[in-house]
Amino acid sequence: MLRPALGRGLGSLIPQRQSITEQVLPEAHREVLEISVKEIRENPHQPRTNFSPSELEDLINSIQEYGIIQPLIVTRSNGDYELIAGERRLRAARTLGLKTVPAIVRDATEQQKLELALIENIQRQDLNAVEEAIAYKALIEEFNLTQEQVSKRVGKSRSNIANILRLLELPEEILFAIKDGKISKSHARTLLAETDLNKRLELFKKMLDGSVSVREAEARVGGKNISKRSTSKKDPNILAHEKKLREVLGTKVEITDSSGKGKISISYYSREEFLDLLDRLIG
Repeated sequence: MLRPALGRGLGSLIPQRQSITEQVLPEAHREVLEISVKEIRENPHQPRTNFSPSELEDLINSIQEYGIIQPLIVTRSNGDYELIAGERRLRAARTLGLKTVPAIVRDATEQQKLELALIENIQRQDLNAVEEAIAYKALIEEFNLTQEQVSKRVGKSRSNIANILRLLELPEEILFAIKDGKISKSHARTLLAETDLNKRLELFKKMLDGSVSVREAEARVGGKNISKRSTSKKDPNILAHEKKLREVLGTKVEITDSSGKGKISISYYSREEFLDLLDRLIG
């Protein structure tokens, strides 16, 4: 149980991964069976705890019209089956009253159950940053893996793993806000950069009421004073590009542009982050 190359285009920074089934199963062992819904138990290592009702409703409507396109992955357990990947599909199937679901059966250790559920959720971008951090922590503490080993298993850089784990240093109030989608991962990283706890709490409250953007928060932590008026003067397209780069690179990015000329400033906060950014940008 879990406890609580800019010149090459943005696409080159985002690796294209195989599906979870292609990744973990040899071709010869991908036989799809119809398994009774009643015989499948949830994965106790499921890293995802927040399930959006609206997303689940969309999935239910899709399954009603097209059926379950991608099989679930299960493992045999005490005469029944234990779910490894596909909890949303299983929940939707139960809601629809389906008797059986398509599934692939494979052997898996407790560690593999967590790894596979984690990888699937990351690929689908279903996990919030806190759930992701808790899952990484479980892999490290419960299965004695290093951050480097975790990074290889989930296909992310070690600095990315380290940065996600650092979110758990934030107080519970902020972690709940991340889980509930009230503030973003970029907001959280900015809060971590603020070492004064009182200033951090003040900044957090401003984030909650929407009176400060990520860029403004980053500037405050950096000791600058950027007003909303100066922020609003920037070309919305430039702001959108900044946002996209922040999300892709996972760090502060600022673009200055004047008549088609300018510069892109990318911040890093440790040598590990610097080396990781070099690897991703230069390849």
